[in-house]
Amino acid sequence: MTDTALTSAAMRVPPAAPGEAAAFFAARLAVQTDVSDVHASLHSGDPGFVLVDSRGIAGWQQGHVPGALHLPTAEIPARAAQVLDPAVPVVTYCWGPGCDGATRSALALAQLGYRVKEMIGGIEYWIREGFAVESATGTEQREPDPLTGPLGSVSCAC
Repeated sequence: MTDTALTSAAMRVPPAAPGEAAAFFAARLAVQTDVSDVHASLHSGDPGFVLVDSRGIAGWQQGHVPGALHLPTAEIPARAAQVLDPAVPVVTYCWGPGCDGATRSALALAQLGYRVKEMIGGIEYWIREGFAVESATGTEQREPDPLTGPLGSVSCAC
């Protein structure tokens, strides 16, 4: 064991071999995307996916991503075939990092044969990054939280 492994909490479990790490990170990117990339894609005019808000009606009415389709997780088995084209990939979102609703809805859609990704961060990070939210009272846009990305930019440029 190296001296670093003895003193570094982050290195107590050594990093995976490069090939293992590459496979893991590629797999994550195949099933997740972030709010900045979703925003940029939606504003490109041809996002290549349909965005699904998987929250209940109260959450949807409180505010949702403009252009999103409301399909609560519990309704996916009964309604997905009526409102989604199986040839078009789906991106799901829910409340935020503390909620696994987007994961559950993505799983339900994948089990029905849809190609799907989860928007990590959910509506919380959508709002925190300063993107517009739509509700019955109109569209609202807040100043970005400087702790979630650079001010004056729609992307972290990473």
